[in-house]
Amino acid sequence: MPSLEEKCAATRGLLEALLTRHDPSRIAVAWTGGKDSTVVLHLWREVVAGNAACAGQSGIRVFAVNLDTGYKFPEILTFRDRMASAWDVTLHVIRPESADIPVVAAEDHMACCRALKITPLRRAVERLGITALLTGVRADENPSRTDLAELEGREGYVQVNPILAWTEMDVWAYTMARGLPYCALYDQGYRSLGCMPCTKKAAPDQAERAGRDQEKEARMAELHALGYF
Repeated sequence: MPSLEEKCAATRGLLEALLTRHDPSRIAVAWTGGKDSTVVLHLWREVVAGNAACAGQSGIRVFAVNLDTGYKFPEILTFRDRMASAWDVTLHVIRPESADIPVVAAEDHMACCRALKITPLRRAVERLGITALLTGVRADENPSRTDLAELEGREGYVQVNPILAWTEMDVWAYTMARGLPYCALYDQGYRSLGCMPCTKKAAPDQAERAGRDQEKEARMAELHALGYF
């Protein structure tokens, strides 16, 4: 199995290759404020800064999008805003339109995700002219993700999964080794962060996403086909 150092090198190589194919201003990080996409954001910032320095350029800012469904933990929103400022990230917060919002959140989990996440994301990708969207998706999170590719063709853009081969332990090892900040909810026992109605703490002996809504987890492949990360 590759070491974390080897995985980091492979991820950086993938991200560097993106810069030869896409305008950096049209590459966005799908930053949830969770541990995985924060690692991706950190790596992307380093790659962009390194390539800009080599090219003698300046003023290239990292671009991120964040889905705010209206049901996010306050701690996530606070962390997001603080880090966007600290890391000088151009942040676009994507929110559903009033007509999208269900009367009762999570009453129908699939419909709720389509309305609050998938539909607003599609609109934003088109409106912002995004050609490559970087995610924090990992193959070991859910059985439906084991067959994903690092580069996925989507309607009008490419979804890039740069840490697909990383594990939960890899993410935390990278975070700790580099002293990266992370949301305070992880210190309270959460291991995977989603919307409040669909997220609870997982027991230490449970899987990482055991605290997420299990109906949704079982239908992740269906959600992915619709445009979910």
